[in-house]
Order: sequence, then structure tokens, then C-alpha cells
Amino acid sequence: MTRTRRDLLVLGLMLGLLAALPFLGLPNWVLTYTARIMAFAICAVALDLVLGYGGMVSLGHAAFLGIGSYAAGILLAENVNDFFIGLVAGAGAAGLYALVTGAVAVRTKGVAFIMITLAFGQMAFFVANALSEYGGSDGLTLWSRAEIGGTRALARDTNLYFVILFFLALSILIVRLVTASPFGIALRAARSNPERVTALGYDVERVRLWAYVLAAVLCGVAGVLIANLSSFVSPALMAWQRSGEFIIMVILGGAGTVWGALAGAFAVLILEEALSLATPHWKILFGLFLILAVLFTRGGIAGLFDRSAK
Repeated sequence: MTRTRRDLLVLGLMLGLLAALPFLGLPNWVLTYTARIMAFAICAVALDLVLGYGGMVSLGHAAFLGIGSYAAGILLAENVNDFFIGLVAGAGAAGLYALVTGAVAVRTKGVAFIMITLAFGQMAFFVANALSEYGGSDGLTLWSRAEIGGTRALARDTNLYFVILFFLALSILIVRLVTASPFGIALRAARSNPERVTALGYDVERVRLWAYVLAAVLCGVAGVLIANLSSFVSPALMAWQRSGEFIIMVILGGAGTVWGALAGAFAVLILEEALSLATPHWKILFGLFLILAVLFTRGGIAGLFDRSAK
């Protein structure tokens, strides 16, 4: 079995397990927490396109999650309850911010790219803190979820769970199709040899920019889902620490793989929750775990799986 087929099989099993979870009679909080992880996994999958395939380390990626959440939250606060309007607004606002800021960011590389994406992310964070009409630094509480077709179908946690699962699978499919296309080949080639890609007639900055925008749109979608799931949006969603967490998910899961970002999201968030319940000093243990993971799991979880499968 080829690596690609094996990866697709693992991905199918993971998504199949997530689809079966609501039918296992588990407590409602398990499904809610799993839905939250899946929403963040969409951001990790999106970042993998930029980081794993494009080689761009973005430390402001959480800004797009927050922008999507606030777009949906503000619409709900203003009694615009249609889910699809919120979805378009959240994805569109995140994509537009990425287009404007990315046009500057992709002109840089290395540490400069990291710092400029961090700066743009913090700009969005402080703007959200200044929105006193919508909660400011305290965040915005939403008293109801969005409606689909005039019905309150998303009021049921199970329905929202499957909506989030659908968008997770769709995000993975989109990233998979994009990376397998000529555009994706150019993006990967630009990571290692941008001069040769330019000589072949590709505009490297434009390729990187559109990958950056697509990743932002997917994060905006995740933000809309998080807003409906939590019934609360907060500037904390845009904090640079959240962006760092997404980077950890991608690297721990295995950058540039079909299912690594999904596995990394579950590994990081479940481990954080377990350690936080065990000790108030859980961040020390989490840091030690990450050090050991980097030292002994080259290629992340996906790499470890590939070596064990041989």
C-alpha cells in the first residue's frame, strides 16, 4: 500500500470515528468538547497549507479565527440570524483581511514574515478589545445560535456537531485538492527553490498570497462555527498564543501531511485538558512533552506512524 493510500485510509477512519461518536451514548460535554476540537482542527488544517506546504510560519493566524467569530457574533447581536449569511460574512471578512495584510507579509520571509504576521494579528486583537459596543475585552455573549432555513436546527448540539464535522471534512478535501493541483505543486516548490519557480513563469508572491488567503477563509469558517458552538466570542480567540498553539498542532501532527494537522489538534487539546485537570502547573509538563516530541518524533505523529508501518 502506498503512503498516500495509507494516509487516506487513516484519515477516513478518523472521520468515520468522529461521525460515529454521537451514537455511542457519551455524555453531552464529550460531544461539545470534540466539536470544539474539530473547529480548531479546521484552523490547523488551514495553517498546514501555509506552513506545511508553503513553508510560511504565520504567528497571526488566530486573527482570522477571531475575525470570523466576531463577524458572525456581531450579526447575531444585530438580529441577523441566518447561518449562511454569517458564514459568508465571517469567511469573507477573514479573507479580505488576509488579502490586505498578506500582500505586505508575502514580500518578506523567515523571521520577518513571522514578526509581520504577529503584528497584524495583534492589530486585530487590539481592535476587538476596543469594540466596547460588542463587549470589548470582556467578550460578546450570544443569546441564541444562528438559524438554518428559518429553523433553529443548530440549537441541538448534535446537529451543530455534524455541521462542524462536515466543514472539517470539506476543509481537508479543499486543502488536499489544492495541494495536488499545479497551484499546490508551485506552492511546495516555492518553499524550497523560489528562484526556479520564478524562472518557470510563476509569480511566487502571488502563489503564496492566495494560499494565505485561502487558509484565512477556512479559519473564518471555523470562527463562525466556534461562535455558534460557544455562544460567546472574545478577543482571546485572536491572541498570539492561540496562533502558537495552531503551529504546535501542525508540527506535532506532522506538517505537510493529509491527516497530521487533525491528529495534532486532538493530541494538543486533549493533552492540555488532561494535564490541566491533573495539576495547576500543567504548562510545565506540557512544555516537557513538546520538547520530547520534537526530539523523538521526527515528522510528528504522522511521521511516527509511517515509520511504524514499514
